[in-house]
Amino acid sequence: MASIHNDVSLPVPARDVWDAVRDFGALPQRLVPGFVTACTRDGDARIVTFANGSVARETLVDCDDARQRLVYAINSERLKHYSASVQVIAEGETRCRLVWIIDMLPNELAAYVQEQTKEAVAAMHRAFP
Repeated sequence: MASIHNDVSLPVPARDVWDAVRDFGALPQRLVPGFVTACTRDGDARIVTFANGSVARETLVDCDDARQRLVYAINSERLKHYSASVQVIAEGETRCRLVWIIDMLPNELAAYVQEQTKEAVAAMHRAFP
C-alpha cells in the first residue's frame, strides 16, 4: 500500500489552520484555493472539483477537535483504498505544522496523487502566507 506523507510548516497559529481544515465544505475558499475550484456538501461527504477537472467524493470519517485531526476517505472505481488524515500541530503561538497522510491502493496511482498533493501544499501556502 502506498503511503504519502506531507509535513507542511505554516507561519500562522494552529487554531486558524484547524478552523479551515475542519470546515469540511470550504476547501476552495479557506484551505486550498486554486487547487480545489468547487466543493459541495452531501451529508457526511463533500464533492470536490479540482483545478485539473477531476472530481472526487470524499467522505468524512472523523473530525476530532481535541486532537485537531480530520480523517476522510474516497471510494471510487479507480481507487481500491484511499484514507487520509490531516492533523494540525501547534509550534508555539504563531506557527504550526499540518501533517497530511494518505494511504492508498493501487500503488500505480501514488505518483499522480503525490504530484497533486504538491500542488495542494502550494495552495495551502497561498492561503496562509
